[in-house]
Amino acid sequence: MGGFTHLNAVSGFSTRFGAAHPEQLVQRAAERGMTALALTDRDAVTGAVRFAQAALEHGVRPIFGINLAVAPLAPAPAQRRRTPVRGGAHVDEPPHRIVLLAQSAAGWARLCRLTSAAHAHGDGPPLLTWDDLHQHAGEGLTVLLGPAAEPVRALAAGRPDLAEHLLAPWQQLPGIQLCLESCWLGHAGTGPGSLRLAARTLTLADQLRIPAVLTNAVRYADADQHRLADVLDAARLLRPIDRRHLDSGERWLKGPAAMGDTARRIAAAAGHGDDRAARLLADTAATAEACTVDPVEDLGLGRPHFPEPAVVGAPGGPAHAARLLREKAEAGLIRRGLDRDPHARQRLEEELEVIRTLQYDSYFLTVAQVVEDVRELGIRVAARGSGAGSMVNHTLGIATANPLDFNLLMERFLSVRRASLPDIDIDVESARRLEVYDRIIERFGTERVAVTGMPETYRARHALRFPVKFSVLKRTAAIRCMSSTPCISSVATTAARAATTAVAAPIAQNRPAAPGDPAGAATPGIRPDHVFLDAELRCWPSPASPADSSATADSPHEMTS
Repeated sequence: MGGFTHLNAVSGFSTRFGAAHPEQLVQRAAERGMTALALTDRDAVTGAVRFAQAALEHGVRPIFGINLAVAPLAPAPAQRRRTPVRGGAHVDEPPHRIVLLAQSAAGWARLCRLTSAAHAHGDGPPLLTWDDLHQHAGEGLTVLLGPAAEPVRALAAGRPDLAEHLLAPWQQLPGIQLCLESCWLGHAGTGPGSLRLAARTLTLADQLRIPAVLTNAVRYADADQHRLADVLDAARLLRPIDRRHLDSGERWLKGPAAMGDTARRIAAAAGHGDDRAARLLADTAATAEACTVDPVEDLGLGRPHFPEPAVVGAPGGPAHAARLLREKAEAGLIRRGLDRDPHARQRLEEELEVIRTLQYDSYFLTVAQVVEDVRELGIRVAARGSGAGSMVNHTLGIATANPLDFNLLMERFLSVRRASLPDIDIDVESARRLEVYDRIIERFGTERVAVTGMPETYRARHALRFPVKFSVLKRTAAIRCMSSTPCISSVATTAARAATTAVAAPIAQNRPAAPGDPAGAATPGIRPDHVFLDAELRCWPSPASPADSSATADSPHEMTS
């Protein structure tokens, strides 16, 4: 059979849920003969860039999406809270979730607006309201309603009448393409992931003339990574691993042949033949084909995006911005008493030429304006990092130190030989950083300003410590496993991956790890260096000590910038 496209797949950027890097998902898709793949991380699109870069490298067409929680239409029955028998804590997750796919650049914009709206409702988990959907959903979006969606949950409860009633508001949303998601994950019964529910979903789709698509609700790239998914579930829910509720092991990036078999099983369970299975696969392929967002043309991947020159005082365009930057830099040179220093003038001229060649003039003007505004607020501000080695930054007042006095190289910060963008790190007073945010937004407008976050990551030992906290592994076995893993070593990555798999396997079987236990396949997300890693390695709070300061003892110190 031909290729298959997974329309529902998450990576480690789904906090404590996804168990594979975006790059690994794309690589496996290419190896298994798939020409397209969707990334639908939970609550965020932070993995989209790495996903798109990997897709371009491997020749896989990227489909951009997101998995968001939605407020229920029907009131949920009140449930009495019970204390967890084996310890842990109550973590309330929104019960109903949907998948959104962007069909076009306009659809991507709508998807991003909906994501922002979901995060704007208080301090709880991100949650879409129906007001958000009516305001931002529309043409260019595909909506997948799967086992976690409210209508399909009603179907699982044996209420097809209620499911049909709950589908009506989705059908009335203008402009969207609505699909029902048929998904079999090997579970028994009639609940989410069961064959019966997958078949009932297909039947309901046929009755209501709604397209049905086949997905596998992918959480990991390879079948043997399901143990890591169990560890992530325990960390997310703040409770020990429960052998009664382990991952089924089916939510991996299956190839076209396996998904074809799944389609035939679902069709047979619904009372149909291979022709219905073929139509299910065809509808899935058509839905994938409708999503045509190009990461380069539509999203601008690989191109620098700076504020327009007019925003920083140069309405005449890029050439005007270059002249304005030179005027400000030369004025700063005089102000700092360096105008008669031939070395300083030569250094400034060389840097301005590099900036003009790369057309980064408006970027430097923007940062200079931000620093000036911060100082006007009476807030202490200073540049750090490689940006302090620039004479232009020194003359614009961004950096305090004269780079010539300390033999600082500008090439470490910016060079025509480097493809990466410059990065000027600015430190401000932590207690007043919100004032800085407000001033920047006031100056440049909400359409040009975004607040970003940098998650901290673990080195090998601390990456092992937190899965142990949520396991039934004996303390002696845990200490032996962690002490055998070096903190900083060229082999730390391999050792950490092998040790984590060795820990996770006995956890699932409720027995301690023995020295001779096989390590199994390498698991992603554990490295000894402070590289930006997947979300499964972000801080995992412990029920016993939620503010354990030792958890990030070897993580990079936090700076406000």
